Amino acid sequence: MKVLYPLFIWLLKLGFLFGARFNKKLKLGLEGRRKSLSIVQSRFSVNDQVLWMHAASLGEYEQGLPVLEALEGQYPHYKTLITFFSPSGYEHIAKKQQNPNRVLCYLPFDLKREIQPFIKSFETKVFFTVKYDYWYTLLGELNRAGAQLYVVSALFYKNQAFFKPGGRVLAQALQKRIHWFFHQTAKSFQSAVNLGIPQGSVTGDTRFDRVRETASQASPIAYIQEFKAQSTLIVFGSSWEAEEKLAYSIIQARPETKIVLAPHDLKRVKRLTELFPHALLYSTLDKQSPERIQKAPVLIIDSIGLLSKLYQYGDLALVGGGFHSKGLHNCLEAASFGIPVFFGNQYKENPEADAIVLLDAGRSFEDEVKALEFLASLLVDPLRLKSMGENARRYVESQPYSSKLILEKIQEMNSPHIV
Repeated sequence: MKVLYPLFIWLLKLGFLFGARFNKKLKLGLEGRRKSLSIVQSRFSVNDQVLWMHAASLGEYEQGLPVLEALEGQYPHYKTLITFFSPSGYEHIAKKQQNPNRVLCYLPFDLKREIQPFIKSFETKVFFTVKYDYWYTLLGELNRAGAQLYVVSALFYKNQAFFKPGGRVLAQALQKRIHWFFHQTAKSFQSAVNLGIPQGSVTGDTRFDRVRETASQASPIAYIQEFKAQSTLIVFGSSWEAEEKLAYSIIQARPETKIVLAPHDLKRVKRLTELFPHALLYSTLDKQSPERIQKAPVLIIDSIGLLSKLYQYGDLALVGGGFHSKGLHNCLEAASFGIPVFFGNQYKENPEADAIVLLDAGRSFEDEVKALEFLASLLVDPLRLKSMGENARRYVESQPYSSKLILEKIQEMNSPHIV
């Protein structure tokens, strides 16, 4: 561990240095890390007490945010640091960050020569990482500095490195460094215990806190109700090519159905306008007549930030990423509005997707053909559609308020430490 792990990090850094010549994301990550130390040194003094959240990317940021907000509310005299590993997280949040009390930067490469001056620029009171992004040099240095270390929405599963030959060394390192793991599921907790990591509790997934709040505060989106009119509306969220082919097939089979397509990448908009020549772009709706908006069969969302609120208009949702290995996108945003959620079945270790299928709040499919067969029948069965939607709503509402449980435990463990 002492030799191989630093070597792995050096190889990772070399990979960034080489890959940055050809890959925009790697270049952004490399250039951003070169600024990280100067960012914290300019925004913090060595005596500043800091709440620090680390997130690998955007999804983990959203998962950890309810806990961070709860901690900020409880300890307003602390400053806040948020670090990211991936450009897809940092660059997105940095553009819209409006809280002047939060400092954002990339996490430096996990080498002592980079980590030590970084963490010595301020005093970390509470640090937490989200899900399973572990950097062992960082965790060791923070532990020695007296910070309290946690993992929020922790998830252990059999395909992780911990469960492979030699993986116990990594598990032992975590056991020594982390004070408490807040697990998403009982299965994750038991897996950690089996690895020799007993310090933890099952508090659920913090994303439920977020989606419930979003659903309860969702404001109207201009023109969407006019587009939907009295039709059944399917929202395709974070769609990839497979979901878009399915949308095309649905329109052919059930032309009275309305479809909203929010692609996972706006670069797909051009392709979508070719696939759906009669579709409208959301950015052009203010220039369209009410009759044109109502008659359009497909609406393409060509701007970011609308998806989580779009689901309030849907009768059902197709969530992208499940028909390949890239990873299933967020199912809970749709389920929180009480609509059934459908997706491909090639996802891995996604407890909420499993629960949605188990509770008949949605369904997963091997391919687009099987998805079309089921959805075509569902679209003419309003009672079944309503029943599945109610199952989705009950599932979301039945989950614990994780951030509250986590905050209570942190306070219990650290009342002498956090003042």
